[in-house]
Amino acid sequence: NYAWTFGGILSIMLVAQILTGIVLAMHYTADTNLAFGSVEKIMRDVNSGWLLRYMHSNGASFFFVAV
Repeated sequence: NYAWTFGGILSIMLVAQILTGIVLAMHYTADTNLAFGSVEKIMRDVNSGWLLRYMHSNGASFFFVAV
């Protein structure tokens, strides 16, 4: 059944969004002068930070497509 399949996909993507969002929020600085630097830090210095950021962005896109 497609409803159950897409419901399962959406559930997995929602959990992934929540988890990666929490981890990314731990490293992000919400200041206009420091925000770009914190994204650079996530991409370069955080272990697997690039993977977390791309999982979060692609997960959001996939969630939108599945809805």
